[in-house]
Amino acid sequence: MPAERLLPTTEAEDLLALVREIARDDLAPHAAEAEEHEVFPRDKFRLLGKVGLLGLPYPERFGGAEQPYEVYLQALEEVASAWMSVAVGLSVHVMSSYGLATFGSEEQKARRLPEVVAGDQLGGYALSESHAGSDAAALSTRAVREGDHYTVNGTKAWITHAGVADFYTLMARTSDDGGKGISCFLTPGHVDGLTAAKPERKMGLTGSITAQLQFDGVRVDADRLIGAEGDGLKIALSALDSGRLGIAACGVGLAQAALDEAVAYAKQRKQFGRPIIDFQGLEFLLADMAAAVESARATYLEAARRRDRGLPFRRQAAIAKLICTDTAMKVTTDAVQVLGGAGYTRDFPVERYMREAKVLQIFEGTNQIQRVVIARDLRR
Repeated sequence: MPAERLLPTTEAEDLLALVREIARDDLAPHAAEAEEHEVFPRDKFRLLGKVGLLGLPYPERFGGAEQPYEVYLQALEEVASAWMSVAVGLSVHVMSSYGLATFGSEEQKARRLPEVVAGDQLGGYALSESHAGSDAAALSTRAVREGDHYTVNGTKAWITHAGVADFYTLMARTSDDGGKGISCFLTPGHVDGLTAAKPERKMGLTGSITAQLQFDGVRVDADRLIGAEGDGLKIALSALDSGRLGIAACGVGLAQAALDEAVAYAKQRKQFGRPIIDFQGLEFLLADMAAAVESARATYLEAARRRDRGLPFRRQAAIAKLICTDTAMKVTTDAVQVLGGAGYTRDFPVERYMREAKVLQIFEGTNQIQRVVIARDLRR
């Protein structure tokens, strides 16, 4: 059953009702087939863009909807409950827009942000490299200033939307000064020298393209530098704080979908002459799943409300990402158990949910890294 929402405005209530309708009618019916055949649903992102979801948290004066994160994340959760690949793509796009929207100059925002959040374009976030995942400061992709442009060379790894994005927020090295030598660029998605490798063959999220991104003498205009040279790692870490909330909301949406499927099955599946939901062993398992989902939702909403009020939220974002994605893994695994043998088949969506849940514990900072972030904040 759909989660009850406590929303701050009637406008937000109307928005969530629209998102729920789109999730039910336009996303959920197509998810299983697209995931089975590894089809990237570009048309679904155009639909989300058309109704304003790709620019949901960004300022109205630049074409966004200027909704608080408390609302954006609940909309994202609704999308995730219907189709995880689309929800992750939406979260990645919003994070890819963050650097420009938060650290760009007024001239850069006026010139480039409207096209980024309007809905026709799709973004990618080019930070990770094969040897620089959790250790983001170790990246080696290099941008060299040459007059009015930079020339970029290097390879990025694990890039969502690689090869299909219209723009990338790129972190590249502009000096050898460790983490202080990294800069941020808003790079066009289709330029000479920029190519994507063959997509990774993944356990789940098979409707989402993930691949290496290769920069071979790519020319990036100097006015696409976001902030100053050396600001890149600061921008990246700030973006990840907000991006982790997006993944937390995705995890709760996936867990909610798994819970709903498990409850529906347990009500109709009979053994020993009665529905299996009547047996204490199953009803307690379902109760624990429901408690975990609602607790996880409260965790990401607490972090979002702190963010909306301008309060520090890095630790709360790390906690939310950790709790919500661990919950997604546990609840989807338990949903397979509720369905028994049926849950292990592709005739029911819970086996896909379980496969999709695993990566949530890995990207946007592994859950081990979240513990590092939390512990460092405690030490301070």
